[in-house]
Amino acid sequence: RSVNIVALGNERDGFSEDSQQPSLISSYLRRSALISQINSNLSASHVGNQVFTEYQACVFGNVRLVVHDCPIWDIFDSDWYTSYRLIGGADIIVFKYSVNDKTSFQELKDSYVPMIKKALNHCSVPVIISAIGARKNGVPCSCPLCTSDRRSCVTTSEGVQLAKELGATYLELHTLNDFYIQKCFGGVLEYFMIQSLNGKSSEKMKKRKKMQKCYRVQPPQLEQPEKMPILKGEASHYNADLHNLLCCCQCADVAFYPEDLSTAVEAHKIILCSVSHLFMLLFGVKSLSDTHDDSIVQLAQSLFAVEPGDPFPSSPHGAPPCVLPVRVVVKDSVFCSCLPDILHFIYSGAFQWERLEEDIKKKLKDPDKTEHVLEKVKCILKTPGKLNTVKDCKSHQIKQLNSTSLRLFFNTPVLADVIFKIQGATVPAHRAVLVARCEVMAAMFNGNYLEANSILVPVYGVSKDTFLSFLEYLYTDSCCPVSILQAMSLLICAEMYQVMRLQHICELYIITQLQSMPSRELASTSLSIVSLLKKAKFHNSDCLSTWLLHFIATNYLIFSQKPEFQELSVEERNFVEMHRWPSNLYLKQLADYRNYIHSQKCHCTVM
Repeated sequence: RSVNIVALGNERDGFSEDSQQPSLISSYLRRSALISQINSNLSASHVGNQVFTEYQACVFGNVRLVVHDCPIWDIFDSDWYTSYRLIGGADIIVFKYSVNDKTSFQELKDSYVPMIKKALNHCSVPVIISAIGARKNGVPCSCPLCTSDRRSCVTTSEGVQLAKELGATYLELHTLNDFYIQKCFGGVLEYFMIQSLNGKSSEKMKKRKKMQKCYRVQPPQLEQPEKMPILKGEASHYNADLHNLLCCCQCADVAFYPEDLSTAVEAHKIILCSVSHLFMLLFGVKSLSDTHDDSIVQLAQSLFAVEPGDPFPSSPHGAPPCVLPVRVVVKDSVFCSCLPDILHFIYSGAFQWERLEEDIKKKLKDPDKTEHVLEKVKCILKTPGKLNTVKDCKSHQIKQLNSTSLRLFFNTPVLADVIFKIQGATVPAHRAVLVARCEVMAAMFNGNYLEANSILVPVYGVSKDTFLSFLEYLYTDSCCPVSILQAMSLLICAEMYQVMRLQHICELYIITQLQSMPSRELASTSLSIVSLLKKAKFHNSDCLSTWLLHFIATNYLIFSQKPEFQELSVEERNFVEMHRWPSNLYLKQLADYRNYIHSQKCHCTVM
């Protein structure tokens, strides 16, 4: 017997300095008298990222307890396959948040609650929402390290409303002491564990009674179908793609110079603006009136000087001009000497802060100059109105900064230097992102092709919606198809442009959706699996086509009755017949068994 619990969310607020503060789950496991033999280890998603802690223990003496504790919500963006698999296998789900982190709570409501509702639609399990912490809505602190966000807390009514939306039990735990951990949280959790065990025991007894009804003559044993091929996900290379863009300097549209103009360091406006409000101000994406932080404005004016001139002169016939990079003079010579290292840090995803510190220390060999440069980098990366600390620059705080921020420039004309024309509509884009993320587009825009010398690029063979989904993946490294047909269209587009990871994501989505489809729905659906098979083969999706053949063979009795079954080739039909389930031998044995039962005039309740 076992109980599986999935816990999602972070109970620590953004202002806590205690990074070693125990979590709700670990506190309960350590303090509960019902828990024993606790083991824990870090586990990874199917794309290889360590995203949750797995606890294994015993509860109620001999019941196996498995808990997956995931502190980050963006697993639904970066790895929907793992998140849906965890929720689908859970007996109890716990959502937790800090009452003093209003920003994270709002992001949860706006971005992730719809995904959570969709995941919960496929399972009926109890949900506990735990609001953790004592609200700090008192007199604002005058300390410069504090921000206005500290006075903004999640109210009880907001938590109760979220619980109503999800059909959950709402708890407020003002602190993680014995009373709140064992009496409040533990009492509710243990009640649901008992309910889960009782439900499983009831189902087990029903199966046992059913099997004991007929022992006279045993029916033929139906073997399990052959295991289908397992399709593994491909690790993301998003940050590596952007870093390679800096190394090869393709499509560079800005060049940084020292005051003597002796050397140049090239970069890309779209990447710089995606991580920094300062660069948005510098390159005209935002105006002075949009920037409500004097420190950013002062640093931009004191550190950089953009040379005047029109970087985008007009050209006839829609052809792009010979655009020279915008020249930016770096007034601080020490900062300028470290600029290559700073750009490598930004293009690598802006999360290797410790490595940046070490590189600058080795180059300058002066603690004061090192601190001077690092403070400017912090100011460049800061969010307006907030005071950045070293903690904000740690890996786990901003590790997805580029993929999150580049979304702001998706399908917008801001800084766009290419326009796709598709189905009578236009879609603006940025060559730097396209070249970095797609080898086919890199060849198209940098080779001897018509597109390399044109701003307006026509697109054929795909719909506008599919192409927008494709571009969204290039910008954000994530995609969420809404149907199997849309996923197949996106797979075809990904194969056209040779973006293999997106193709694998679409394959995984199609397989997951088909696996979750009940037999009755599979028999009545108008979706043609054979048509999907033909498309997968035509577009070189070998893994998906092999899986679909096994899927047809495993559901032979359903598909053999459909007209589309006749569209299979001779080779495909032979494969399906060889691997069909149930097999011809079993059906013959079943017919013989039924004839024997009829001849003996013995009614068998099993069949």
